[in-house]
Amino acid sequence: MTHPHASLANAHSPLNCPPLETAVIRFIQEFSADHVTPALRVMVSRVIRDQLSSQIGNSRLPWSRQVRGMVDARHVPGTSRVITSVRTVSAIDAAFMNATYAHGFEYDEGHRPSNSHPGSCAVATAIAVGEEVGASLDETVAAILMGYEVYARIGVLAAPDLMQRGYHPASMLASFGAAAVSAKLRGFDAETTLHAMAIALSHASGAAEYSSTGGSVKRVHPGIGVRGGMIAADLAQAGITGPRAFLSGVKGFYKTFLQRGPADDAAERFGPAGRYEITRGGYKRYCCCGANHAAIDILADFAGRLAGIKSVSLRIPKLSNTMVGTVNSNTYTPQNIEHLQFSLPAQAALALLGLGNGYQSHLDYLEGKLDMQRVLEVARKIKLVESSELDRQYPGKFVTQATIEFTDGTQETRFVENSLGTPDNPMDEAAHDAKFMELTTSVIGQQAAKTLLATLHELPADLRLAQLTALCAAA
Repeated sequence: MTHPHASLANAHSPLNCPPLETAVIRFIQEFSADHVTPALRVMVSRVIRDQLSSQIGNSRLPWSRQVRGMVDARHVPGTSRVITSVRTVSAIDAAFMNATYAHGFEYDEGHRPSNSHPGSCAVATAIAVGEEVGASLDETVAAILMGYEVYARIGVLAAPDLMQRGYHPASMLASFGAAAVSAKLRGFDAETTLHAMAIALSHASGAAEYSSTGGSVKRVHPGIGVRGGMIAADLAQAGITGPRAFLSGVKGFYKTFLQRGPADDAAERFGPAGRYEITRGGYKRYCCCGANHAAIDILADFAGRLAGIKSVSLRIPKLSNTMVGTVNSNTYTPQNIEHLQFSLPAQAALALLGLGNGYQSHLDYLEGKLDMQRVLEVARKIKLVESSELDRQYPGKFVTQATIEFTDGTQETRFVENSLGTPDNPMDEAAHDAKFMELTTSVIGQQAAKTLLATLHELPADLRLAQLTALCAAA
């Protein structure tokens, strides 16, 4: 695609742009399947497995059905499949739905350094656009990795401020990730890619008030961001232009939303020696906000000893307190599923009661099967202590120090720096595969789930995307 103003650009870089914007566009333009080493391909496979299993498992949740009904009534025809369905729709409609499914139950992969979920954007967009343009599997895998990196690297430069200021990074950053993936798979030149990314700034939105007073719109945030980023690409293709300093300008992304500029080395992070952020991605063992997980790791060991526990003090960073602590209005009085999944006291109570913090326990809540009166009684034993010292010592990590006081007057203190599922304490393949089967079997059937899992482990180069999405059809 040649933009009306392509004469301003060279082969891979738009001219007259600040260093950061130039570096981002060069990264998108120059990235190819040759950059996907065998080790990175394994990491992309894991992201795809986690995302598709979440899309399949979450497709039957109440808010997923509601959004699907809206899309069914208004969809644009196309060649891209909504996961679990046999119908095809436009790439924008499919990616919107699939990203919404992926993030639908606090169980999808997360990238802690950016406080976000790049996979929900990159996988949904790349598969939907890939189906539309006839991309090969290798091209799609490369687009997923590139989109993940653009999203996450922009996000790392905004963390932790974006979350602490009340924004939801999974919504804000998805517009950039989706624009990058769309531009890449549609073959945009550097100038058109610049404008797609710049227009995406106008779609960057999403507040995190859901964690305080609820709202199922949280589930849709990645879908909203993805739709915005894909529309931004369409607008750029049509000739609409955006600000050339969309990230680093005086009214660009960082100055507008964070009231500060990006780091001095921001452009270098998109250079050849930049760290691959996918290596810092994590996979959830528990079906709730990741800021709860370290406490759950600790307190699950005390599930059989609740009768002898007088109180529990949880020392947590400011970032954790912002997400799941006393900053939220309903931390000790959850009244809906969003409250529950973003309440550290309630999640601690589930662990201490031995009820578990996984997929099934939260489905039980939705179906009215949890004894919430008992959960709230135990939650009142939990005291939260915000510690800015922990933020300084462990920047960007949801560490937790728990002090358990027993009725006999004794105490025990434990500390977790890296909860289960984080890169420094990863789940093994068997555990990750078990999570995949847990999410998919009831929807597509056990044999189909096994076939899909084996296919995603292998990622055979001759596999067509239509064959892949057909494997995800509901039984």
